[in-house]
Amino acid sequence: MTDQAIAEQRSVLREDSAAKTVLDNSQGLRIGHFTAGYPKRNIITNLNVPKLPRGKITVLLGPNGSGKSTLLRSLAGLNKAQGELVLDGQDLMKMPFAKRAEQVVYLPQSLPAGVHLHVLESIIVAQRASGGGANHQAQSTAQVMELLAQLGIEHLALSYLDQLSGGQKQLVGLAQSLIRQPALLLLDEPLSALDLNYQFHVMDLVRRETQKRNIITVVVVHDINIALRHSDHVLMLKDGKMIANGEPEEVITPESLATVYGVRGRIERCSQGIPQIMIDGLVKQPVM
Repeated sequence: MTDQAIAEQRSVLREDSAAKTVLDNSQGLRIGHFTAGYPKRNIITNLNVPKLPRGKITVLLGPNGSGKSTLLRSLAGLNKAQGELVLDGQDLMKMPFAKRAEQVVYLPQSLPAGVHLHVLESIIVAQRASGGGANHQAQSTAQVMELLAQLGIEHLALSYLDQLSGGQKQLVGLAQSLIRQPALLLLDEPLSALDLNYQFHVMDLVRRETQKRNIITVVVVHDINIALRHSDHVLMLKDGKMIANGEPEEVITPESLATVYGVRGRIERCSQGIPQIMIDGLVKQPVM
């Protein structure tokens, strides 16, 4: 190979590398100068998050009333908001709501009451609403049954939604969310009605699906140990403002626990090397 050919090949490689870097930098969710809440009161004020990465789970932490649920609803376009919300280079704030809903799926703490549909039907409806399931009915049913099996609730396929327990409804809601194949998945306390077995199972499944589908997943939880074990990234909020942002062990520290939760805590590793928080007392009494 001549010197000129080698130089040309290196130039092409540099261009390819530069293009890949630009693409990688545009992937993910950027939140800029984001203010959100209700018509007469803002809850989130001037929130800036450089990047929530694809293929990762971000957990929102903070005490009651810190703005976690409001932030999720605002990311989904369900609450008043202003600022920048850029997903893979596209500003969601400038999109019509219907188009935004094709990419962003929000799962509330509980499904609407009084819906008299079979579980299987409800998930097929969710799939079709997002533009999926246009092929033969049997293919859609097979996809739904496979997802229900992954969640461990395939036996509920022909049960009615309004006859399920709270925990079962949450699992069905998760199935409805995943079948829509979102780019951004927003889960508001998906573990609140689940026992320990299902809490671990669901977080493990959400992690696998997030990685496999290369989506951005944002989850609200109250158990900080779940965040330490299952998340890749943590946003910690207090009074609608971001206190810390980064990897779990960088964010969850004795200092942040004192500032945000008003407790004296420490982080120690168990015999398997997994970090856990221990609470030794209160910095101040809670105000309800």
